[in-house]
Amino acid sequence: METNARTVLVLGANGRFGAAATQAFAEAGWRVIAQARRAPTALPAGAHHVDTPLADPATLAAQATGADTVIYAVNPPYTRWAAEALPLARAGMAIAERLGARFMLPGNVYNFGETMPPVLREDTPQDATTRKGRIRIRMEHELESRAAAGLRSVVIRAGDFFGGGAGSWLDLVIAKSLRAGKLVYPGPTDLPHAWAYLPDLARAFVAVAQRADLPVFERLHFAGHTLSGAQLLGAIERAAEAGGTRPTGGWRRGGLPWSLLRAGGLVVPMWREIAEMAYLWRVPHALDGRRLTQTVGPLTETPVDAAMAHALQELGLVASKRTTAAATPASPTNAAFS
Repeated sequence: METNARTVLVLGANGRFGAAATQAFAEAGWRVIAQARRAPTALPAGAHHVDTPLADPATLAAQATGADTVIYAVNPPYTRWAAEALPLARAGMAIAERLGARFMLPGNVYNFGETMPPVLREDTPQDATTRKGRIRIRMEHELESRAAAGLRSVVIRAGDFFGGGAGSWLDLVIAKSLRAGKLVYPGPTDLPHAWAYLPDLARAFVAVAQRADLPVFERLHFAGHTLSGAQLLGAIERAAEAGGTRPTGGWRRGGLPWSLLRAGGLVVPMWREIAEMAYLWRVPHALDGRRLTQTVGPLTETPVDAAMAHALQELGLVASKRTTAAATPASPTNAAFS
């Protein structure tokens, strides 16, 4: 490791995005300080763990002296967003301010609400129709307001995560019964939906962090993969079959019983919070990533089939393939916008 390597502080390094960011920055030669309550199972070379909570910004900033970038990968459970999301984000901002570091936030599409247009750009009006969307808007507005006091920040907005282990729609719902030959898709299978393969998104964060000429506050969109439900399910089926899983009676596809979730939400808080976001599966949307690639150049994009195979292998749902396609540079213009 070079002695003059730049330093990044990853807040929430045990989460899926936090772990992906830790790996990507370490692979790029950065010194990584991985903050998490529990020590990560494995850390890459060039990374070390600290367990100081966000509630102690002075100590945490002292432990991260020299860090010029703070990755905010903290995400409380849906049921605690109202109470915790903004206070935790403010604590992360305070740490970045103490360090004089750039604060980097993974954004999502909640900000745009149920009336969002099919293509989302950085200047698309934000008109959230849910509590979580309004919290996300407030989070970004806070970053904008702190820019006047000198906090440098960037929001990189992406679609639903997949890859990087358990805890996503992929393993909790869509491919949960893959071994039984059944897949469940939460919405109409003919509508486009924005997805982000976590290793690719994490590498995009590295590319942006390496730029010193960004505005004090910036928003960028990560195009990722725009897939219809049918395209996503097809990629899952191909990956499973390549790994030796071939249902005797063929693949069965089903939908998610949203009415049951809404009814159950009266007694199960998590179901209520999930049902609030149901519109994301019936409103077609894609992210225009051209401004991001214009800023940092072509990004590495793992082909859908290879990304899905890797994601399912990490989950232990399919056996490893003998060979997999390597990631390749993506075109500056995502196919959805050509």
